[in-house]
Amino acid sequence: MNIYRYEENPLITPMDVTPYHKNFEVIGTFNAGVTEFNGETILVLRVAERPLSKDPNIVKAPVYNPATDELEVVELKKDDTRYDFSDPRVILDKETNKFVYLTSLSYLRLARSKDGRHFTIDDKPFVYPSNIHETFGIEDPRVTKIEDTYYVYFSAISPMGVGESLVSTKDFEQTVHHGMIFSPENKDVTIFPEKINGKYYALHRPVPSATGAPQVWIAESDNLLYWGNHQFLFGLRNNMWDDGRIGAGAVPIKTDKGWLELYHGASKDNRYCMGALLLDLEDPTKIVARSEKPLLEPETSYEVEGFFGNVVFSCGVLVEGDIVKMYYGVADTSMACAELSINEVLDSLTYY
Repeated sequence: MNIYRYEENPLITPMDVTPYHKNFEVIGTFNAGVTEFNGETILVLRVAERPLSKDPNIVKAPVYNPATDELEVVELKKDDTRYDFSDPRVILDKETNKFVYLTSLSYLRLARSKDGRHFTIDDKPFVYPSNIHETFGIEDPRVTKIEDTYYVYFSAISPMGVGESLVSTKDFEQTVHHGMIFSPENKDVTIFPEKINGKYYALHRPVPSATGAPQVWIAESDNLLYWGNHQFLFGLRNNMWDDGRIGAGAVPIKTDKGWLELYHGASKDNRYCMGALLLDLEDPTKIVARSEKPLLEPETSYEVEGFFGNVVFSCGVLVEGDIVKMYYGVADTSMACAELSINEVLDSLTYY
């Protein structure tokens, strides 16, 4: 398969973005939702900021306080035996092995481009934490346009868990908050861009704790707010590139052969790749075909090396004829783009 990575990659790096918070540094500009608006490519960019620490023995954790509408910083000593600081992204409770803090706060910021390659980034957030479900930040947005409205949905993180929340906009200036549409533990939601037989559909990725695994489900809705008739869709595959965890990536693309979903899969050693799934046009609960091998995998230096290396992770694409422009996060650090042929992707799949 022919994959054309842009010469300008990475398109947006942390060095390109000024911190919104005083005494913070931008450590990640990645995993952006993608759409077009007023002749521009819009990236709804996940920006991760970390508080600066002059003391190497102190780890700081930013927490949004909804009562005061302010960002607070918790300081922890590395010799505190209650916590595991080995993962630079999180602070784990050794007793429960669950994270109690994140080391950075993510929010959403807009990046705009006339050519899809050179971007300017807005100075202020587009969506910022605003309630008790978002105290640890908001991450990994997707954008679905339906008629004249853009629906932006993202992972909302708090001590209560990770769920999926929804806002909508018509102009990328004013937003309407619709609350949490998938409760914890759930993420990697993608909403189809049109009704199918009178219903909206969404892919989502619950994370069961008693039994099961992080795999992809499908749900339906009459109004985009209340989702039901949940059905398991597809799962992990032993000894393959997606045997660790999987999740929906880009908003599904309508083709003559079916709905093409570009999804991410991670191996058990946390190497993230992008693959594809083909769903029936009239009944997206039916799988038509799936990738045996990754379409895109971490190979270049900017994909292999970064805050969390060996990651390619797409939350959105643009389609122009046979070309799909896959915008994707690299190494949990920056944004890149690659072009693929839809027909080549369809031909590469294994049909059932």
